[in-house]
Amino acid sequence: MKSLKYIVFLFVVLSSGIASAQIKFEAKISKSKLGINERLRIDFEMNKDGDNFTPPDFNGFTVVGGPNTSVSQSWLNGKRSYKKTYSYFLAPKKRGQLRINQATIEIDGEVYKTQVVTVNVTAAVQRPNDPDNAENIASENIHLVAEISKTNPYLNEAITVVYKLYVSQNTGVSNWREIDNPRYNDFWSQNINIKGLKIQNGSYNGDDNYRYVVLRKTVLYPQKTGKLEIEPLTLDVTVEVPTNRRDFFGGRLMTQVNKRVSAGSRTINVKPLPVEGKPENFTGAVGDFKFNVITSKTELNASESLQARVEVTGNGNLKLFELPKIKLPNSLEVYEPEHNENVSTNLSGMNGSISDSYTIVPQYKGKYPVPSISFSYFDLKSEEYKTVSSGEIIINVLEGPVNTTNSDNNIATSNNSKQQVVLNSDQFAFVKTETDLEAINETRFFKSTAFWTSLLVPLLAIPLALVYRKKKEQRNADVFGNKIRKADKLARRYLSEAKKSLGNKESFYIALEKALHNYLKAKLHIETTDFSKEKIQGLLAERQVNSETIKAFINILEHCELARYTPITNVEMQQDYEKAVQTVSVIDKELR
Repeated sequence: MKSLKYIVFLFVVLSSGIASAQIKFEAKISKSKLGINERLRIDFEMNKDGDNFTPPDFNGFTVVGGPNTSVSQSWLNGKRSYKKTYSYFLAPKKRGQLRINQATIEIDGEVYKTQVVTVNVTAAVQRPNDPDNAENIASENIHLVAEISKTNPYLNEAITVVYKLYVSQNTGVSNWREIDNPRYNDFWSQNINIKGLKIQNGSYNGDDNYRYVVLRKTVLYPQKTGKLEIEPLTLDVTVEVPTNRRDFFGGRLMTQVNKRVSAGSRTINVKPLPVEGKPENFTGAVGDFKFNVITSKTELNASESLQARVEVTGNGNLKLFELPKIKLPNSLEVYEPEHNENVSTNLSGMNGSISDSYTIVPQYKGKYPVPSISFSYFDLKSEEYKTVSSGEIIINVLEGPVNTTNSDNNIATSNNSKQQVVLNSDQFAFVKTETDLEAINETRFFKSTAFWTSLLVPLLAIPLALVYRKKKEQRNADVFGNKIRKADKLARRYLSEAKKSLGNKESFYIALEKALHNYLKAKLHIETTDFSKEKIQGLLAERQVNSETIKAFINILEHCELARYTPITNVEMQQDYEKAVQTVSVIDKELR
């Protein structure tokens, strides 16, 4: 009985030892309660390396840093310990209980998940006013401002919002990204392209020791009256601030911090257009305009066509109102107008012209009056309504049949009622009534050109097939050439995921590093725990890979680690991708 107890005790001890050596994958947070103006660090730790790490979606947070990867290994009393960590820095987007869902990783063919983490986000907390704190220095030396041209515009009057980022002289900015874009509800809006950011000296709150850059220009046309809110633009900025440390030559060292800055929401009061004096034909045009009705010609023959263009030119809300309709006599056939816009937008609003072009075809001889039409708009300078008339135009049809239904001095009248256009009897005069046929000479297929061609083509295909087969055999016998082609194809297959992410810096370099990792794992048969630069150099050297090629491969891996945290252009990403393809292809050809 005692021996049985000893066996059970020994089994429990062994089981606890095995359990202690089990794989662990955990999520650890720096704090469980924080203010909305604070940052949260979360670490995903594992005690054995794995593949295909997938972070959670971080819903409710903005990722302001990471992933940062760290690996530590140690030996104690002959036992090896290993820890790999993926770290992220998060900024909460809202208050309340926020969940961070599970992250996953594949270790030894099995998928492991972290636990769900809950964080309590409170209102903004007051931070200690430490003058040497890098975040405090950044807060005092960087500001995002929204400058509005007019805060009490009329309905449909253009206003501009210019976003400027002010930075003090002793502070720098290395990168920024927009994390909250204004939606401009109740406005017609258009952004103005900025070609190149120009740094200028300026003053912020009376302090001339500032530089600024214009990040965005937007033109707005309010579509409602009353108080309207312009939502804020929010940026996440990487700020370089000075520290108390000095370099060898006495120069002050800089440190980088991530800072969230916002222009703040702004409210404008939109005035309605005056009711007094508003014309009946007013359709919402606001600005300074000219109005014309232009015809391509005023004299023509029946069944010919002319163009009549109703046009408004000037400065104002050109895309936001309707043009007046042209009224023509019923004896003129009129097609649906073609609308054209030639409008550009700058800080003064929309400029250019809009027009409706009508195609008119008279059917009868006579003189046809095009009545004068008027266009009304609200003039912002005088703050009054103005009406412009086009004047009457006479269309003179010189030749054609006479309309017997209206022969009063051959003058057609304008009638608002819609009547069917009567066509003349010669409308099908262009159709030929006499034929000019020729006899078809019947030819036989036998012994014709087509006959001999169809007979000889299969015979000529036989030597072509023999030549193709010989070339294929020669290609198959070219071992070195096939190896080169196979290596190139293999390199591009491994790097295909990275190519899909070109343009997205973080995704691209994560995919590129993973592709290089998986390639070596497949070609060199190494475990992920041995994925160190020294181990890679040794294994590639053993397989007789050229030292320059090994150096190029290691340089790519190091660049993948650094590039995720430094500004990189799309051109540089494309160059890194091409280098990776070339290097992997060369390694595959040199491996023994």
